[in-house]
Amino acid sequence: MGNKRIWCAVVLFLPGIAAPASRLQVPDADSGRLQQHLTELSHLGANPEGGVSRVAYSDADIAGRAYVKSLMEAAGLDVRIDAAGNLIGRREGTDRKLPMIVVGSHTDSVPQGGNYDGDVGVIGGIEAAQQLRDRHVRLRHALEIVDFTDEEGGLVGSRAMAGELSAATLELVNSSGRSVRDGIRALGGDPDAVGHAQRSPGDLTAYVELHIEQGGILEHTHTNIGVVQGIVGIHWWEATVTGVANHAGTTPMDQRHDALLAASELVMAVNGAATGMSGRQVATVGQIRAEPGAPNVIPGRVVLSIEVRDLDAARIEAVFERVRARAGEIAQAHGTSIEFRDLEATAVPALTDPRIQHIIDGAARALELTTMAMPSGAGHDAQDIAHIAPIGMIFVPSVGGISHSPREYTAPADIVHGVNVLLRTILAIDAGALDR
Repeated sequence: MGNKRIWCAVVLFLPGIAAPASRLQVPDADSGRLQQHLTELSHLGANPEGGVSRVAYSDADIAGRAYVKSLMEAAGLDVRIDAAGNLIGRREGTDRKLPMIVVGSHTDSVPQGGNYDGDVGVIGGIEAAQQLRDRHVRLRHALEIVDFTDEEGGLVGSRAMAGELSAATLELVNSSGRSVRDGIRALGGDPDAVGHAQRSPGDLTAYVELHIEQGGILEHTHTNIGVVQGIVGIHWWEATVTGVANHAGTTPMDQRHDALLAASELVMAVNGAATGMSGRQVATVGQIRAEPGAPNVIPGRVVLSIEVRDLDAARIEAVFERVRARAGEIAQAHGTSIEFRDLEATAVPALTDPRIQHIIDGAARALELTTMAMPSGAGHDAQDIAHIAPIGMIFVPSVGGISHSPREYTAPADIVHGVNVLLRTILAIDAGALDR
């Protein structure tokens, strides 16, 4: 298939113009090849439960990245490892003055993880590059496919690319037993020159990431493609409820100042603050510690965590203010005090570019796929790259909404849909859709 036919096809699905899938001349992903590559990757770090433990910097991670490198080379990409250990496959464009298009994700996993989180984005990106090579299609922009370093342990590779990796992070030790510094070196990077991995604003035309949803909304609504609006911000607080520890047998019920009883109402207040507002904000109490912790002592002190996530930082604060207001009522009712310690934002919201959202939506609709605009409740490498480039994310359904588990699964047809949308998104961006 020649370049002329490809570019004619691209025009059919630029924003605002839709066409039936049958009219498109853009190549489609090879389902068999995608599944073969995902299956072969799943053998590296496989565990008896059916998932993988391919923790960053582990021997399994090193083996997985060697396999990904071989796929990149087979797809005709020039492969290198940057100073942060990011594995990068590059295909030059016809106009070297243009900034590159970058597609990426990760292949490291959590302990006892699944075979799709991150893997679909990397393998899908390589498949898109393979299709371009097989059809002898040259983009104007250079195309890079990136397997980022240590996404699960703190977005290490993408933070380095955005120039935000701290020296202190290099000294942290993860469950592989290696420090980030030693791990980067084991992957072929150079932790002493990690600054060389940084890209500058203007180096990238766009960054696009294909990923499984890791939630159940797409499957529940029978939607093919999630058009990600952004990656939520995350803010943590610590709440301390102070009452009076006393004998559980001799203290009458109407004379108690039970910190745990007050804390239990505070937990409900956190849930109510999120559910009582319109929107997709979420709030969670994930940790709770009661003191002194004896079965025959009324708890005198309880410390618990509060986490709120949303695309809008102001909405996160609004949820917390509802919690704070209700806390005052709870404390008064139980004769306790409730104090909050702000642990600050652990992640700020990272919005995707509306133009790329529009391109993704148009590409999916041209393939007669259903779409839904939605936030990402989980963190991704895209949130760091958003500091230096316009970003877009494509979600495909997760069966049962299960992720970070050996039971994690996305159907082959859904993966193919995602890669087909990714490929058309790349072509549209290359054709200048962001300039319109």
